[in-house]
Amino acid sequence: MKTLRSLGTLVLIVFTLSAFASDEAATEKLSMNHAVKTYLDAVSLGKLKGLAQVLDPEIKFTSTRGQRIIRHGKIEMLSIFKHNENIQQNCIADYTIMESNPRQAVVKVTMKYENFSKVEFLNIVYTSRGWKITDVSSTFI
Repeated sequence: MKTLRSLGTLVLIVFTLSAFASDEAATEKLSMNHAVKTYLDAVSLGKLKGLAQVLDPEIKFTSTRGQRIIRHGKIEMLSIFKHNENIQQNCIADYTIMESNPRQAVVKVTMKYENFSKVEFLNIVYTSRGWKITDVSSTFI
């Protein structure tokens, strides 16, 4: 009987610890930090795991190339990302949270290459499904 009680206690402890671990992992995936790092991993390292989940379904990608302004939606950009999957960019990538409140944030992503930099501004909004990137504006300097 003592062995059965000890076994029951052990099972309860293991179950409780695994529940806390999965709750922490789920909470992390809902965070702004997770959304930004997932995006940064996609653009700089070609790691696409979780990217589609942090992009809002109505996201707009805008880039400036000289006098041209180019716009893409989520499906087009995921296709472009897929084409560059597992390709690591030869740059130093970093981000800065420019402005933040409990419901939205503006994040500056900088990718410094040898002769130029790519700067992106991400608009991120808190939703019932966690933080989602709703807009990305890119330029090269």
